[in-house]
Amino acid sequence: MKILIIGPSWVGDMVMSQSLYITLKQEHPDAELHVMAPAWCCALLERMPEVDKAIVMPLGHGDFKLAERFRLGRRLAADGYDWAIVQPNSLKSTLIPLFAGIKKRTGWKGESRYGLLSDLRNNKTDFPLMVERYAALAYPKAEMKDSRCIPAIPWPTLRTDLNNQQQALIELKLNETRQIVSLCPGAEFGPSKRWPEQHYAEVAKQQIEQGKQVWIFGSAKDIPVAEAIRHYLPTVLQEHCHILAGKTSLHQAIDLMALSAVVVSNDSGLMHIAAALQRPLVAIYGSTSPKYTPPLARQVAVVHTDIECRPCFKRECPLGHLKCLKELAPEKVLSAIRNLLAPELVMTNPR
Repeated sequence: MKILIIGPSWVGDMVMSQSLYITLKQEHPDAELHVMAPAWCCALLERMPEVDKAIVMPLGHGDFKLAERFRLGRRLAADGYDWAIVQPNSLKSTLIPLFAGIKKRTGWKGESRYGLLSDLRNNKTDFPLMVERYAALAYPKAEMKDSRCIPAIPWPTLRTDLNNQQQALIELKLNETRQIVSLCPGAEFGPSKRWPEQHYAEVAKQQIEQGKQVWIFGSAKDIPVAEAIRHYLPTVLQEHCHILAGKTSLHQAIDLMALSAVVVSNDSGLMHIAAALQRPLVAIYGSTSPKYTPPLARQVAVVHTDIECRPCFKRECPLGHLKCLKELAPEKVLSAIRNLLAPELVMTNPR
């Protein structure tokens, strides 16, 4: 069997997608699994042993380009796929499998997709977690009444490359002489997911004073906030705070983050990467909720405030105060770090 999957466009969603890929291989051990995704996600697919081939999606997130999708579909028709699974909810994401002539096309009800998917699932609300919605697509529709029908869902587990890891350490002039605390202060979604840099700086300060070092991960967009965190530190401590935002490839970020003693992250793609690397993780939630996209790992502390207006799932605070993040004190995160690093404690993040 050859299976084509149209994968998601966000890093965090792609990490959670591995649960679907593992499940497909468990259900169909001889299947050949090809995943089409944006170029920036291919580094993740290469770290998933279940994926036999990554296919770069050349079209941008908002591009419809019907003629180009038709050409891509006809090109893939030659590969003779038996089954297509469409993870995104958009209408346009169904077109390439349709044009490829794949008869069985599975996906959730989305933007007027009747007729475009031959195996349309319409009970999405019976699967509260995104990872449950992904995993359910691996099973026959008749068996998937609700999330209780899914067998144990395998959690994502990304491979690391030790050679690449050592090369990255040399290239970025890093070492492991001090225990590593990784911070991920960015969030592509918007400001309502970003814990204030002053709070991150207080965490960094106390961790460095305890003899650790801090690595700040992120994209080039996160360089200003990373620099702000470092700037808030006393000058004598700044040499132990290393800004990696914008300096690493996704491959390098994965391999370097694997060295972390603990990771502190907003609800972001890097949070899910840290979980898939099985690193002790403090996950900070502002406008969003762990009841939909929790980090899938055992050693996780989820922290958030309990004010009435959260979770609102807005990109920007509709009330203009961002209290859900500003009122989340650094001490709450520092306490979570202490608990995670306590050798006798193993925290479990329930399914």
